[in-house]
This record gives sequence, C-alpha cells and structure tokens, in this order.
Amino acid sequence: MIIAAAQFTSEPGSVEANAGRMAAYVREAAGHGARITTFAELALTGYELELLTKDPPLLVTPDDPRLEPIRAACRETSTAAVVNCAASPSNSADCPSGNLPTITSFVFGQDGGLLTRYDKQHLYEAEGEIFSPGTGDGRFELDGVRFALATCFDNHFPELAERAAADKCQIYLASSLYWKGNGERERTAVYPSLAKDHGLYVALANHVGRSGPYDGCGLSAVWAPDGTTMAEAAPDRPGSALADVLTR
Repeated sequence: MIIAAAQFTSEPGSVEANAGRMAAYVREAAGHGARITTFAELALTGYELELLTKDPPLLVTPDDPRLEPIRAACRETSTAAVVNCAASPSNSADCPSGNLPTITSFVFGQDGGLLTRYDKQHLYEAEGEIFSPGTGDGRFELDGVRFALATCFDNHFPELAERAAADKCQIYLASSLYWKGNGERERTAVYPSLAKDHGLYVALANHVGRSGPYDGCGLSAVWAPDGTTMAEAAPDRPGSALADVLTR
C-alpha cells in the first residue's frame, strides 16, 4: 500500500482555494499509486487563528459544498484523503465538543463519503481559547488496513500511539505544523520514536512556507516501524512524501 503525506503553502483563510489544491494533490498522489493522502494541520485555511476567531464561515462540516473538489477527487481516483480543518461544533455522542469548534481531521473515502472524523485532543497554547479538545481516538479502515489519526501536539503524548498499536492499527497519520528551527528538531525527535517504540508506520504531513505566525519547515515524511525514514519531502517547496508500506 502506497501512502502520501502532502505539503503546500495554504492561502490564508481561503477554503475554496486550498480545497482545490488538496484535490490536485489527491489526484497526483493517486497517479503514483497512493491509496490515501494526508494533509497538514489546518491546511484548509492555514494556521490562521486570528482569522478563525473572527470569521465563522471558515468553519466547515463534512458535507460543506466547498469540500466537494476533494470529495470528487477521492471518487474519481478511488482513494482516500485526510483533510484537517477548523470544524463546526459537533454535539454527537462521538464528538461532544460543546459550543466551540474543533481542530478536526475529516477522512473522505473512496466514494467521497466520510469514513470518520478525529478531533484534536491536546490543544497547544492559544488553541485552548478557541477550540474544544476532542475526546475520542480516530480510527478507520482502508483496504483491510487499520489506521490511527493524530494532530500535531497530540504526537507529543505517546499514549495515543500506544493505544493505536493496542487497537491493532498499523499506520498512524499525523497532520501537523512544525516550523523552521526548533520545530525541525522536535519533528526529528518525535516521529521516528513513535514509529519505533510502537511498531507503527508513521506519516507526517506538515506545512511548508508561511502559515499564520509560523514558517513551516516542510519535510513531510513516512517512517517505518523500525524508525527509519522511508520517504521525505523537501524542506522548502510544495510536494509529497510517498512510501510503499506493509511490504517489508
């Protein structure tokens, strides 16, 4: 199974423009045989917390018409996509978020329908003033393979990966934002260890270029369960890291 972690520079606050870019990356990755493409944290708007507090229309739901280009790309390629965004509050039993929005990964399947949603559990600094934390672990299956989901600061809490391994997940998908300098060092310290310590394939989708107050360092990557790097995108330009997993 080939998986892809895509990176690009989000257009601040433009759901439509960024959804179009994501759709193009889904098609491109599918052209290389990828079965699923993962995107960075808040890639649908950029990490624009100030905009998100002032502009409720930037919040989305899974059936938002602005996401149709991504759903259509999944249908046309018969692949899946992990779209991280600021989601409207959900009061379902699975996602009791209250009145605040969530930082959410929507997973769209091969038919363009929603496979699952995952709400970020561990909010970072100012995020806690804007968003509600999630309460459940994200799980879904594709081609008979079980996947886990996490978002950025979540990955600094290894119990998420521990639960994923215990729940028989084989692939762990992380939507994140790490920036140049200290963020590069954190990325290098966290993700290979998650893979090796828990016997998981780990894919990181990161921002490249400016996103809110940060300058994303790129370097989206896939690690094998022994912690070795299987694929890595460039540090300074859009692109994808693609790796053939579950073949070792």
